[in-house]
Amino acid sequence: MRILVLVDGSKWSQKAALHAFSVARRKGAKVVLFSVLDRKEVRAIAFHLSLRSENLEEIKRFEETAWEEMKKSVKDVITNLLELGREEGINCSFRIVEGSARERILEEANSGKYDLVVMGAYGKSGKTRIGSLLEDVVGFIEPPVIIVR
Repeated sequence: MRILVLVDGSKWSQKAALHAFSVARRKGAKVVLFSVLDRKEVRAIAFHLSLRSENLEEIKRFEETAWEEMKKSVKDVITNLLELGREEGINCSFRIVEGSARERILEEANSGKYDLVVMGAYGKSGKTRIGSLLEDVVGFIEPPVIIVR
């Protein structure tokens, strides 16, 4: 059995990973931690930061800074989860890809490699309503999906 865990750096995705580790321990499954770095998200952040500074020429610098910070943040979260999983005896690995979050998640989840997909109910914003990415992908994922709250 192979379990795909969608990791965006939020506490919700970390809870999803812990749940996946619990399932993997009981089933002897392999866990793959999967994260998508989306340039569009970074461009939006950079644009809003540059508006606050009133210097639109700074957009590119803000974008590169935000991109590097996003990569580091996701890598740190995944590294911590990998260590925790391995300490618990879980066979786990990771993949970090670039592109449209929706497209890359659906491509990976529906690749035929996974028996289960686990994701957090909310994203990085932590808003009280179900995350918009979840709404965009959950109905199109072919394997069973567990949504962790």
